[in-house]
Amino acid sequence: MDFIAIGDTVVDEFIKLKEAHVSCDVNHENCTIGMKWGDKIPYDSSILVPAVGNAANAVVSAARLGLSTGFISNVGNDRFGEEILAVFAREGVDTKYVAVNDGIPTNHHYVLSYEAERTILIRHEAYPYLIPEGLTPPKWLYLSSVGEHSETFHTELAKWLREHPETKLAFQPGTFQIKMGREKLAGLYAVTEVVAVNKEEAERILELGKTDIKELLEKMRALGPRIALITDGPSGAYVSDGNEMLKVPMYPDPSPPLNRTGAGDATTSTFVVALALGKSLSEALLWGPINSMSVVQHVGAQKGLLSREKIEEYIANAHTEYAVTSLV
Repeated sequence: MDFIAIGDTVVDEFIKLKEAHVSCDVNHENCTIGMKWGDKIPYDSSILVPAVGNAANAVVSAARLGLSTGFISNVGNDRFGEEILAVFAREGVDTKYVAVNDGIPTNHHYVLSYEAERTILIRHEAYPYLIPEGLTPPKWLYLSSVGEHSETFHTELAKWLREHPETKLAFQPGTFQIKMGREKLAGLYAVTEVVAVNKEEAERILELGKTDIKELLEKMRALGPRIALITDGPSGAYVSDGNEMLKVPMYPDPSPPLNRTGAGDATTSTFVVALALGKSLSEALLWGPINSMSVVQHVGAQKGLLSREKIEEYIANAHTEYAVTSLV
């Protein structure tokens, strides 16, 4: 198999707010959203989207881009679990490694959406995280967000990867993995091929304040990964493999974004898929933001994910300003 993702999958319930107030500092950073307390607050609409989450979004992205894919995850033995498995089946993702758990519900998150941004209320159920017995080593493993009680699993995965050097690891740390700290994940970082984070996540992992992108790329690679990919919202994406340090701008939005959920997952997974297809570092960096641009034109992290042919079409028709440049 080309690509197996590992991580939690969830049902996202998008609630589009009508009345809210957003407050930011002078640099339009550290924003908070406010709503009336102790009141009934009208909302515009709600949409239920099953089979999402960082790793789930990545494996659907890889499947649509033509790789043979599988998923290692957990669901509950309930209606939402059934819906999730049905979505993956439709996308051509092998679900033989998805455990169906009695007595533990399927993860259910709430996405409070206002204008183009969102805040997500998350809850990861305490699933038993296990490397499936008899797992056939794929070309790539893609690890992302899992629950809090998974430290032992990460240690076991690092050991498995050392025993199977033919498998490359792409690691997109989720909320709890970042909280775990880089010391506890040192063994995993040491066997990582690609680590992918946004700028703020890199600063948290490295326990730094506002830091220059070049320094962040160097220090993320110093943790062990061969390649570090850092996204920075409207500023674009950056990558380094120790030989090259490159930047690509954000691909221009054809119309204002509807929702940014899944934008980072799209960039990262598409970059990794391009590497899996034998693309160069520069080519892979060019692919990522195109899928991200398409995703934010839709509600939900997967509806806008593109095929390989569409990615190549966008690249062929891109404005000359959409190009990879050197940071060095």
